[in-house]
Amino acid sequence: MYKEVNTQTGEVTFSIKYLQGRPRQYRFNGQTGRFNINGVTDVGTTLSIQPVAWRIFEENLFSRGRNETWAEVFFVDEKKALSSIMFNNSSVNELFNLIEPLFYDDLQLSDVVLTVTAEKRKNEKVQPAGTWFLAKFEYKPADNQVVTELKEFALTNPVYRLDTITSTAVYQVVSDTFAVGYQLPVPVAIPEITTEE
Repeated sequence: MYKEVNTQTGEVTFSIKYLQGRPRQYRFNGQTGRFNINGVTDVGTTLSIQPVAWRIFEENLFSRGRNETWAEVFFVDEKKALSSIMFNNSSVNELFNLIEPLFYDDLQLSDVVLTVTAEKRKNEKVQPAGTWFLAKFEYKPADNQVVTELKEFALTNPVYRLDTITSTAVYQVVSDTFAVGYQLPVPVAIPEITTEE
């Protein structure tokens, strides 16, 4: 747990719950257009988040059998838990459409509050035509003090999701607050002990 304490008053001004490498997992279901926590708790068709760290990369994740483009965004939810959400393919393109103008205005995702909504789309390539949902992104400026506090948290706590870290990911965008290059524990081989007879 991360806490910022006022040294003069002893008051805790900011607190984030984070089990390192295991953030709370939010998910976007592209079939239903709904957001949920851990695939169980429904949180609706809209989600507002203030990014703490993020990365956009290509990788074969979750045994899907193919490389896809992924966006992994970390944020602090309403219960003060460090959380993550992932988007892939067309939804990542939508996020890039937002990152580009921010970049040219000398801003990044951590400087804004994102509102993500599900937009229904039709797949005419199959018969009968199917439907799916695209994540659409809008933003508004974030509070500067919160931006500073979240950045300080991310720079002093390695922000990542253990089950999505791979050695073969190809990165397109990585925030300076994501724990890229963080050294995960590696099992140490114990040398075999031999005895002389």
